[in-house]
Amino acid sequence: MFNKILVANRGEIACRVIRTARHMGIATVAVYSDADADALHVSMADEAVHIGPAQARESYLRGEKIIEACQSTGAEAVHPGYGFLSEQADFSELCRDNGVVFIGPPASAIRAMGSKSNAKVIMGEAGVPLVPGYHGDEQSLSRLSRAADEAGYPVLLKAISGGGGKGMRLVEDSAGFESALESARREAAASFGDDRMLVERYITQPRHVEIQVFCDSHGNAVYLFERDCSVQRRHQKVIEEAPAPGMTPELRRQMGEAAVRAARAIDYRGAGTVEFLLDADGSFFFMEMNTRLQVEHPVTEMITGQDLVEWQLKVAFGEALPLAQDELVINGHAFEARIYAEDPNHDFLPASGVLHYLEPPRESRHVRVDTGVLQGDEVSVHYDPMIAKLVTWDENRERALARMARALSKYRISGPATNLSFLYNLVTSEPFRAGAVDTHFIETHHDLLFHDTVGDRVEDLPLASLYLLLRMEQVSSDRAGGSDACSPWNASTAWRLNAPARHTGAIVLNGTVYDVPVEEVGSGSRRRFRITAAGRTVLASGHLEGAELYADVDGHRQTITVVQDGEVFTLFSQRGSMQFSLAQPDYGEAETRSADSLFSAPMHGSVVKLLVPAGAAVEEGQPLLILEAMKMEHTICAPTGGVVDAFHVAAGDQVAGGDQLLDFSAASDSAGDS
Repeated sequence: MFNKILVANRGEIACRVIRTARHMGIATVAVYSDADADALHVSMADEAVHIGPAQARESYLRGEKIIEACQSTGAEAVHPGYGFLSEQADFSELCRDNGVVFIGPPASAIRAMGSKSNAKVIMGEAGVPLVPGYHGDEQSLSRLSRAADEAGYPVLLKAISGGGGKGMRLVEDSAGFESALESARREAAASFGDDRMLVERYITQPRHVEIQVFCDSHGNAVYLFERDCSVQRRHQKVIEEAPAPGMTPELRRQMGEAAVRAARAIDYRGAGTVEFLLDADGSFFFMEMNTRLQVEHPVTEMITGQDLVEWQLKVAFGEALPLAQDELVINGHAFEARIYAEDPNHDFLPASGVLHYLEPPRESRHVRVDTGVLQGDEVSVHYDPMIAKLVTWDENRERALARMARALSKYRISGPATNLSFLYNLVTSEPFRAGAVDTHFIETHHDLLFHDTVGDRVEDLPLASLYLLLRMEQVSSDRAGGSDACSPWNASTAWRLNAPARHTGAIVLNGTVYDVPVEEVGSGSRRRFRITAAGRTVLASGHLEGAELYADVDGHRQTITVVQDGEVFTLFSQRGSMQFSLAQPDYGEAETRSADSLFSAPMHGSVVKLLVPAGAAVEEGQPLLILEAMKMEHTICAPTGGVVDAFHVAAGDQVAGGDQLLDFSAASDSAGDS
């Protein structure tokens, strides 16, 4: 077995590989950029080598720097993880030419599947079912448009290279084809350096089911069953499960055997995933093959009891597969939820910032947390904003899903926006619990998923007010001098002491201001607060120990964590997290702030393109400029008809979240000025 390997990646996957290597007695070398100098994967490895600036193209994507790090540390092999160099055939060859083992498939297999059009040809010859469409070399607008007409709308534009949902656009009709093609090409070029596209008929109610395959150098090939990855946003997976709901043994066998045929057709080695579209009638079609370990591999590990990274290392060293097909069995059910720094209520825009408070649920044989960050770390604008993968397992789907809901409710994060509440809404929704999933699940069940569970939960307002009252008492000795900046009683807010035993305040929850009157009753050990919020009156008491609130509300005792981040408080209860703040006095600026926010950057990123000139008259909904962050595009559109008075940015500029992008005059304002 290898004595030392280098992990050419970062974040949770780097930590994941290091854990298995450590278990196998293999020394590890991490690599890191300027942004990752203090990252978890760096501290976990036996050695670490600096490879360049924060930008991935200057660090994690520089194959020659990885090879230099191997040579300087004596690493015999490179594990690329996923993303970055994992599916770059040139890097695989660079490793080979320098006597370093690439822990992955041969370069020929990567190239065969790296081009989606070429992959379709190979799969067709291997007898793997294909979706009707165009996969040719001619890339003119007219040829691709004609292909879309022939396939029949709606169609899906897909980048020939790459994956991860980048360079993909759904086109409903011919009128939107050209603009969608331009956008997809631009995103594909930025992500993969290749703007070539293919066109496929869009199956209206598909499921995304993928098969985990493994091949060795001794002629053995197996499939480790399936994963359902249907629930997606921006064509990227949100939650995965294994086995797939409603899967029959016969369909599983058919899909598994098709996946093995696909792998054998390209003389595959190591871990790979063959992705299929599964139609409602049970027919399935090849989508693509990912020639690497998938993000969602933990659910396969949980139901098979196998360590897939260990399998990768053994196969790369030349050993045979640990098990044959008839030795592999499914045990129980598993889910994986991807915890992201992103804002689901704003089209899942990526977020960045410091993780001021981070407490994952406790791990056990039922709960697994794969992460690459710790409390105090920063979610960088330079990389994917994944915080962790939360995985749960139990004997059946219902119990595994219940464990996922409970684990999500106990996951506590304060700092950048996250998708925790959205995920909780998803896993507790009746359609998902019933297994009625397809790739349109989020759009179809929008109203179930996008109510803010924590924001709508007004029953936690008494807990919020109790915390503020106890916090006030805790800092009362400093109140006269105003020395405690954290005290709500030293802020210019609506929360004020009106009488010795009566308090009144206003709390903002999910954009709504709630008046919360409080009356003190009793004294000494029998002292209580009578709190009225949203038409409900409770009797509450408690005490603070640091960030922990030990509360009793109408006889219900619970422990609450409250974390402050600037003017925002995050309350973590048994039902999940809730963000609230003290209502600020109205100085007549709210309307101005709201209008300005329409044209401020919603995230850190770069300006891709200005779509209209300064001074242009535009219509409602017309795109004005395109931003890009973390390889995802976001378009700023006109909220109404009017005039773009001026741009404050140009193509290529870096912007921070909140930066003003342009000046805009609504049509009514323009008319009034004239």
